[in-house]
Amino acid sequence: MRAEHKAAMIDLSARQVQILRAVIQEFIDTAESVGSDTIDRKYAIGVSPATIRNEMVQLTKQGYLRKEHSSAGRIPTPQALKLYVNELMKEKELSVADEVSAKEKIWHTRREIDQLLSEISKVMAEKSHALGISMMNHNRVYHAGYANLLSMPEFYDIQVTRQVLQLIEEISALDEIFSSATSENPIHVIYGQEMGNKNLEPVGMIFTDFSAQGQSCRIGVIGSSRFDYPYIIPMMKYVRSLVQEMVE
Repeated sequence: MRAEHKAAMIDLSARQVQILRAVIQEFIDTAESVGSDTIDRKYAIGVSPATIRNEMVQLTKQGYLRKEHSSAGRIPTPQALKLYVNELMKEKELSVADEVSAKEKIWHTRREIDQLLSEISKVMAEKSHALGISMMNHNRVYHAGYANLLSMPEFYDIQVTRQVLQLIEEISALDEIFSSATSENPIHVIYGQEMGNKNLEPVGMIFTDFSAQGQSCRIGVIGSSRFDYPYIIPMMKYVRSLVQEMVE
């Protein structure tokens, strides 16, 4: 556990952790602001809606939730999502079918790094239902899954969609984002304005890097911040280890 996440966990009571996890899971499922009544009705917290409401106010003051101006409910902040990814969620165990389908799609390209990264972007787009992206250190970029963006409410806003599409065309901006990761984990997550534009507020990116055939490579997914993290993160870890094994 990184020191910053350890400190965050110490600052939160067990009940606050329980409520925060419930708010994040509900937000990921619905893309809507979450109210205390919803948490009371759908999650076995074991306290009254009034107590849940008070705890949500405290979590807002601590920077884990924020109030949507158009709603009485709250949504998780990037700080909360990072805590969820690093400490609160449990990664799913990939099925054999998941692993085999990913391996089959990229195995035949293992001797051609360009084709390999192109196929990986397609696999990550398919598995994440988001925009898959791969990049090499000589600034060749591959992406797939544009249509996936249009199934997410966040991308009904044309400004958000435009900014993401511009971002993946700007190699230097992408490279800067990939290089900004400071986490010790092999998988990195960043959100919204960390990508350098206020219109990217509802957007998230999960990515990793590795070496293959002497090339520095990056793979990632861009989409709503409401990723299915428990599935996508182990899938990305699997693809990363698979590629490293294949190209040795």
